[in-house]
Amino acid sequence: MNAAQSPGKQHRGPGRPREFDMDAALDGAVRVFRDSGYHATSIVDLCSAMRLTAGSIYKAFGDKRAVFLAAFDRYTRLRNEELLKRLDKAASGHDKVRAVLRFYAESSHGAEGRLGCLVAGSAMALGNFDEEMAARIEASLQGLERLLRDLVRQGRDDGSIGKDVDMDAAARSLLCLLQGFRVIGKFGRTRAEMMAAADEAMRLLR
Repeated sequence: MNAAQSPGKQHRGPGRPREFDMDAALDGAVRVFRDSGYHATSIVDLCSAMRLTAGSIYKAFGDKRAVFLAAFDRYTRLRNEELLKRLDKAASGHDKVRAVLRFYAESSHGAEGRLGCLVAGSAMALGNFDEEMAARIEASLQGLERLLRDLVRQGRDDGSIGKDVDMDAAARSLLCLLQGFRVIGKFGRTRAEMMAAADEAMRLLR
């Protein structure tokens, strides 16, 4: 998201301090959008979650759609940063793929799982609703698929994944599994169940 798109970058008068913490406000918006979805979330809901008045929200963002786009960007950026930290700790391509699967499994159980995934939930609710929203969702999914393909390629190169594994098909299959994790996690799963599913998914790379 560039400076022109970011609410946090809007012009303010010289020396005028920001009246609220933008990141904290967006984290609140992320939670309510994840829990209730875009259509069911009202400005009243956002006021409560972001700890802002309706006037402050409209002044900073303009409308609910702009809040969602900013929240979506923050959500995906923070998730990607955390995932990359975990990948840095894994050596082989095989272990890096396992780290991705476990990262998603850990997000798909208990209270966190019931909140749901902003990307997966938005893909179902908003894919045909708004071109800009759809583009954000598609870019996120494509980025994850590219990452998975690169990790499978790394595994084939370092010998931790079989040379006969189709990189494109494997990446696409893993992408579907990961998004499925987030969907079923919304309805209540245990950590043991999701971790077992993640480990079983590694059979795709034998």
